Amino acid sequence: MLIKNSRDGFIHPLSSEITAQAAYRDRRAMLKLLASGVAGAAIASWAARDALAQVTRPGKLAVLAGAKSNLPGAVTMEKVTDYKDATSYNNFYEFGTDKGDPAQNAHTLRPTPWTVEVDGLVKKPAKYSLEDLLKLSAQEERVYRLRCVEGWSMVIPWVGYSMSKLIEKVEPLGNAKFVEFISQADPKTMPFVGSRVLDWPYVEGLRIDEALHPLTLLAFGMYGEVLPNQNGAPVRLVVPWKYGFKSGKSLVRIRFTDREPKTAWNKAAANEYGFYSNVNPDVDHPRWSQATERRIGEDGLFAKKRKTLIFNGYEAQVGQLYAGMDLKKNF
Repeated sequence: MLIKNSRDGFIHPLSSEITAQAAYRDRRAMLKLLASGVAGAAIASWAARDALAQVTRPGKLAVLAGAKSNLPGAVTMEKVTDYKDATSYNNFYEFGTDKGDPAQNAHTLRPTPWTVEVDGLVKKPAKYSLEDLLKLSAQEERVYRLRCVEGWSMVIPWVGYSMSKLIEKVEPLGNAKFVEFISQADPKTMPFVGSRVLDWPYVEGLRIDEALHPLTLLAFGMYGEVLPNQNGAPVRLVVPWKYGFKSGKSLVRIRFTDREPKTAWNKAAANEYGFYSNVNPDVDHPRWSQATERRIGEDGLFAKKRKTLIFNGYEAQVGQLYAGMDLKKNF
């Protein structure tokens, strides 16, 4: 399903705001790939915009109230976060530790050509080009509520498909219990790779049943367009019931294993960032409460914080994955 959007109010960028020619060529190549899919026609029609112009001059987007989905929880009627906010307030430590750094620095990332290696405990290991990945399933645009550990949240319409489509393709072996997601770590195009803040490359992981859940998404775009570099181009993970750092960006390898992966933030600060990292208002971060959150775009002087919901509001869809588990111990 492709949720339609409106271009009313869109302001075309000035010529002085267009990116360098090399970056433009990369973006056009990506759009060409995406145009081969169901969502591609909608994405390709926006081809004139570059990443920085999108941040400074976003288009208005309207999610249809009558949008249908056969996936419970995939669509919310909550107000969508402004594109400008979603693409200028990011965590992507490969491009800097401040929230505004990725939008300023990620122009150096080259999202095409791109391959993702899928290996480990699978019958059919393979290297997939971006085009191969896009052909695995008809793309669907879905709206997820995505929260991050700092207590801020966004509502973003992602373009992608369930991770389960790729898992079915590679046929995991019976002893595969976990899926490890490894991000690009290229110091030539990612200026903060090599900094001491994390052990590179960035690694995240899920239990295989979590990865198979229909709400776990491989995303190639947002707001009807290809992913901007600062949001994890050209392909990223989206796990909407977990804190945002669980959704690895710019993926280059997906590995199936029988052991729980050693993830980036868990290695950096195990007492603060557990493997599961499910949104749980009853488990405080050691340095702040997680009982409330701030929705980006609602952060005025008198704006009230929102009450944080267990599993980010997706308890009905994913709660059964953790039946019988101590969610305070397994945080």
